[in-house]
Amino acid sequence: MAKILVLGSGTPTPTPTRFGTSFIVQIGEEYVMFDCGPATTHKMVKVGVSPTQVNHLFFTHHHYDHDADYPCFLLCRWNHSIGIEPELQVCGPPPTSKMTNGLIGQSGVFIDDLSARINAPVSQNVHANRGGTLPRLHISVKVRDISPGDSVRGDNWEVVAGRAKHVEPWLTSLAYRINAEDEVIVIAGDTEPCKSVIELARGADVFVANCWDHQETMERNGEASGQTGTIDAANMAKESGAKTLILAHTGAHLSAAGSREKGVADIARIYDGKVIFGEELMTISI
Repeated sequence: MAKILVLGSGTPTPTPTRFGTSFIVQIGEEYVMFDCGPATTHKMVKVGVSPTQVNHLFFTHHHYDHDADYPCFLLCRWNHSIGIEPELQVCGPPPTSKMTNGLIGQSGVFIDDLSARINAPVSQNVHANRGGTLPRLHISVKVRDISPGDSVRGDNWEVVAGRAKHVEPWLTSLAYRINAEDEVIVIAGDTEPCKSVIELARGADVFVANCWDHQETMERNGEASGQTGTIDAANMAKESGAKTLILAHTGAHLSAAGSREKGVADIARIYDGKVIFGEELMTISI
């Protein structure tokens, strides 16, 4: 049985209870992460997952609320590795490769940090005391830019990328379908309603949708394009035939007590599947 660990269920605006976007899909003993928004590394530890347990990371797009903790995750995973962990594999739309090289490549902004941790005697001792061997190897990440239709396979799962529609042409956005043993999970990322995401989610067990605010509020203030509100999320879930809808990327207004109940009720008038209002540090069994 697969599980979804909700690490980040918020937006670019930090609140006391939610900030940024990140999910881990647990499939057996494997942890596959989608997006790496603010404080993701800290929040994954809070739900009992070490960075060294995550061997695959997929980005939906490169707004900072989806990738700001990427440097922290990369460095923390490498620093706490003792050399037996698989090489981290990172996939996403451009500029995933460019960003990675800019962080940890030979001219990357963290090259001095890496050099110090590899060569300083105290850092070598810390590494050895964790069980690592010397000489310490430089960080190595297998990274590639992917496009709609591309797929990645693990031992018991497959991730298929689909086209999303968010803020093109300035950023490229993807959605992902995870075929995990007997379950299908779709991470829509940030997208407005579009046929490509609906088809990607066809018959899914779980559809994770960004849901910024009440639809009428978004239509009134001009924030409905490029993302979904309550009614758009409900219609996409209904048309796809998904069994469960998880609301994520929810703003402070929709997340407030009373407001969220109204949002769920509005969705339930359209969509007759199960609706879960995503909360950070929540674990959802499929």
